[in-house]
Amino acid sequence: MRLSEFGNKEIVNLTDGRRWGLVEDSDLVIDEETGRIHSIIVYESKGLFRGKTNYIEISWDSIRKIGDDMLIVEFEENKRRFY
Repeated sequence: MRLSEFGNKEIVNLTDGRRWGLVEDSDLVIDEETGRIHSIIVYESKGLFRGKTNYIEISWDSIRKIGDDMLIVEFEENKRRFY
């Protein structure tokens, strides 16, 4: 799969059904040595401007399914990080 095809997918949490936004609005943490994706950082938006203060880091191992339109993750809410 190309990165351009990956970006327009919506991130949905299997645990609570919450929608976290689009992959293209997130950051990918990539291992520089292997080139593999380590995690996805999803930012919480506030109003018109997306603030990068509250975010969730979702491990690549938490991804359960990559479909045509969405990325389904299994993720516990308590892993929220504040920056």
